[in-house]
This record gives sequence, structure tokens and C-alpha cells, in this order.
Amino acid sequence: MTDQIDAASADEPGFAGFDPVPAPQAAATGAPAPYRVLARKYRPAHFGDLIGQEAMVRTLTNAFAAGRIPQAWMLTGVRGVGKTTTARILARALNFQTPDGQGSPTTDLREFGIHCREIIEGRHIDVMEIDAASNNSVDNIRQINDAVRYAPVSARYKVYIVDEVHMLSTGAFNAFLKTLEEPPPHAKFIFATTEIRKVPITVLSRCQRFDLRRVESDMLVDHLANICRAESVDAEQEALAAIARAAEGSVRDSLSILDQAIAHAAGRITLDDIRSMLGLADRARVIDLFEAVMKGDIAAALGELRAQYDAGADPVVVLNDLAEFTHLVTRLKLVPEAVKDNSLAQAERVRGGDFAQRLSVRILARTWQMLLKGIAEVKQADRPVMAADMVLVRLAHAADLPTPDEALKMLRDGMGSAPAGNGGGNGMGMPRPPSGGGNTALAARPILASANPAPAPVARAAAAPMAIVASLEDVVALASQHRDITLKIALERDIRLVRFEAGRIEFSLAEGASRTLAQDLSRRLKEWTGQTWMVAVVNEEGGATMREQAAAAKDQRESDAAAHPSVKAVLERFPGARIVDVRDPRAIAAAEMAASVPAEDEYLPDAEPLFDDSEPDFDGIDF
Repeated sequence: MTDQIDAASADEPGFAGFDPVPAPQAAATGAPAPYRVLARKYRPAHFGDLIGQEAMVRTLTNAFAAGRIPQAWMLTGVRGVGKTTTARILARALNFQTPDGQGSPTTDLREFGIHCREIIEGRHIDVMEIDAASNNSVDNIRQINDAVRYAPVSARYKVYIVDEVHMLSTGAFNAFLKTLEEPPPHAKFIFATTEIRKVPITVLSRCQRFDLRRVESDMLVDHLANICRAESVDAEQEALAAIARAAEGSVRDSLSILDQAIAHAAGRITLDDIRSMLGLADRARVIDLFEAVMKGDIAAALGELRAQYDAGADPVVVLNDLAEFTHLVTRLKLVPEAVKDNSLAQAERVRGGDFAQRLSVRILARTWQMLLKGIAEVKQADRPVMAADMVLVRLAHAADLPTPDEALKMLRDGMGSAPAGNGGGNGMGMPRPPSGGGNTALAARPILASANPAPAPVARAAAAPMAIVASLEDVVALASQHRDITLKIALERDIRLVRFEAGRIEFSLAEGASRTLAQDLSRRLKEWTGQTWMVAVVNEEGGATMREQAAAAKDQRESDAAAHPSVKAVLERFPGARIVDVRDPRAIAAAEMAASVPAEDEYLPDAEPLFDDSEPDFDGIDF
């Protein structure tokens, strides 16, 4: 019997043009042929039908033309990219023979030989397909080793196709090694697996390996469009693009979804049909949600998520789509030519390109990382929609935060405002709305800024004379000048200084110190100097506090005074006398000149002033 190619679909590129003969029962009774799903009906029958695997086809074509045919192949890839189909086509290429008995191994299989149809349908006696998941023991492999010695019944080669070969046991793999390395000349092996890492290297080294790629979305869309024309099915281009995205590069998955969509729509296939069938979120609404999050508008973001959830969208799917759109915007920013991808909807091209111009890569990368962590949390949560709400809250609040490098640059430059390009407004020429609970701080710095933002207003403090702060003593003097006696006391009593630089103070805290001292000091310095100061509490051991230094200095002065001959004679002359205080007349004169500054004793009776290390004038000693 001579096999024929289905004329109705032979001219359509990108899929098999071969239509099996109806079952004998149907042919005898005149009943219509049983329905076949699209994944089987349009299964490739020769190398020209394979899509997205050009590198493998070219290698095999050259190998067959040169007669360099190995004894074993290893085909690996994700589900539905054509591993088993390629194995059948290889078996057909090895056993190609014309009805007159002529022919040799070839990759030119546009015409069917005497063995081709049975091989493609998986029912040829010399082409054995073995499921390694259910035949994974040493005994099963021993049966293959025994049978491989016998010549094929009718074909040129006896071909063993082992699907999911990674499921074989360790003993089974070891039993296969010798036969696989030196098989009889009439035997060929073709292995297929989705878990190439589980296959022992001893097996891989005996095979010629081919990695079947995921099919690109634009190629998959064209393939689906061809099948729709062959099936006389009307489908929107955006609906086919949604199917291609959902299939994730798997041809079989895309055909299964298309088969389901044809039954679901019962007519023209629209994007809404695909969304409702797969529980997908509206792409335009996902973009609206992305925009609300980037603006930091928490109320709008939560409202949009709730609306999509009420419409039947899965919160995990919504966040996955949000992450996918974030990835798309990043690609459009780095590779502008990606906008020409046929699988993209019009809204994705236009609005995605706009976001790509207005958002930095750092912000997009941070959003991506937060979404990845959030998606995992939502999957594990008892109430996914609540967990998704909290993910959006975190994303929206992050809209006000600079990236780490921006924060370091702000500190290095002594700036208190956000870097240029991220300042006020929401990128739409309008102030950003407050986020839910009246927290107006979020409106200060949205992520989504316009491409040409207005210059930030100059802070009023910048116009005032800047106070010079070069030491901790200057900070204490500044606190005293501004009448902040509580902070002044804390600085003298609780700070053990570790490092003091322009714009940066590091210290450790004395026992009993306030834990908010660093934040309070940073805020006060910003108010007093007009500059941003980095004030940090560190674990290093700092020096003595100012009060401890003052007490040590007083003890030293009294010790020096007691050792002076005149003072020593007085103490000996009057038993029981002691030194009460040692005063420096020069310090007293300086204090009188600074009459505008409150005396320290007025607010801190127990505190002692700091004196210089010069020798005191003992005329000022009190007994």
C-alpha cells in the first residue's frame, strides 16, 4: 500500500502534513474517523516539520550525508519540544526504503517509504519504544541485551527508543554500558530524557547528545496560526500570543491549550476566552497594577488586585504576570529591539517601552527580587490573596526608598534629598496620591519619575550660614547654643567616640544610654547644619566619654596641685585640709567673654569644665 500525504495540509509550513489512514473498523463501516487531538494530528513526520530545532537538524543532515552515523543518540529538553517525535523521525531516517527496495539512510523524508508510516505511528516491529519509568530494572535491560543480538525482521536497523531514560536504576544503567558501547552493526539506540543531570556520565559519553530548545514565542505563534488556518478556525493574534506564553516554549502544550480553546470558544477564539479558560489576569490590568505599584499608590494597587481576584484571577498568577512584565520592561530597556517581538501585545509594546525609559535598571532589579520572594510566600500562605496584598504593600513602600548605591552617593555628597531623576511627582505631571492611611511621606519620592523632572527645590537650610562641626566638642557646643540641654548631657555622658569624620560619626554607647541617641543626633545635626550626617552605633570599643575625660582631667589637676611644694606645705601645716577645686583664671576669663552662652553649672551642677593641659596658676586653688 502506498502512503499519501494529506493534500489539505501539505502546503502549510511548520507542522506535519501527514494524515494517518482511518482505522480499519471505521473504513469498513463507513463511519467517520475518530477525533484526534491537534498534538497528534499535527505531529511532525520529517525533519522539515520540526520547528525551533534548526541546529540539531543541520547536524543530523550533515552526519547522514557523510555517513557518520553513531550507534546512540541522547535527546534532552523540557516536555513537549519533540524528543520522542525526533526519535521516531530518526528511526524513519535510518530505515528509509522505497517500495522498489531501493534507498539508504537519509534525512530527505518528504516522501514516505515502506516502513515510514508504521514507524511514525509507533507500531513497527523493528522499532521498539520502551518506557524507562516502568521498565527500569536490570531484568528489563537484560532482555534488551539478549534481543539486540538478533537481526531486524524487515527493516535495515533495529532501533530502540528509550523514553525518560533517567528513570533507569543504577544497576540497569551499568547493565546497559557494554551493549551501548559495542552494539551489533544492525542496532541503534535513541534515548530521551527531561532530567539529563540524572543520567550517568558513563552513558552520556557513549552517546551523541542533542539539547532540544524551547520554541520561541513568535515562532510558536506562527505555528499556531498555520494550524488554525488548516482547521478553519478564526483566532485573534493576541489570543495565540497568550497561548504561546502559557505553553512556555512547549509545542505540545500549546497545541493542547489551542485544542481546549477551540472547544471553549465554539467559534472565534478571543483573548478573553483564553483568560477565562486559563485563569489568566488581563494583561492591560497587570500593566495598570505595575504602574500603581511603581507610583507607590498602595490604595490603587490593592484595589486593582482585589478586582482581578474577584474576576477569577489567581493571586499567584497575578504576581507571576507582574514579575513577567517587570522582566519585559527590563529587556526593553536593555534591548530596545525586543519591542518587535510578535508575541507582545500592543499595550506591552507601547506602555512597556514607556516604563523602560522612565525606570532605572536598579529599581527594576529590586522589584524583580521582591516579587520572586513574594511569589514563594504567596504559594505557601493559607490565604494567598492576603499574602499578595502584603507583597504589593512592600513593593509600593519601596517606591520611596533609594537603592543602596543611591543612598551611599547621597551620604558621600552630603545630600539630604533624593538623586536627580527620582524627585517629586509621579511621572505623570501630577503629585502622587497619598497611600491609604494618610502616610504622606510616600508622596515625597516615587520611583516612577518623569524623564525630564523639574529641578528639586533648594532647602531653606542651605541659605543659612553653615555651622562648622569638626569634633565632638563642636557638636556639644552646638547643642548648648540651641538650648538642647538633654542632648548635650547625653553627648557628654553616654557617647564613647570611635570615629569622627565630616558627615559621619561612629560611637559606642555607655551603659544606660538611650537606644535612639544616634537617630536623635542625626536629626538634630541635619536641622542645625543643613547637611545629612551618618550617625551610627558600632560594636567597637570607643574612648572615654566627655564626662569621664573631664573627671580624669580634674583628678590630674588636683594631683598636680597636691604635689606642688607650696600646696604641699599648706596641706602639711593644716592637718585635715583638702583641695576642693583647681581653677584656671584664663578659663574663667574666657567664660566671662562668652556671656551669651549659658554657664554649664546653670544646667549641670555636677559637670566639670574641660581645661587645657597647661600648668595651673595655684593662686586660684580653693581649700
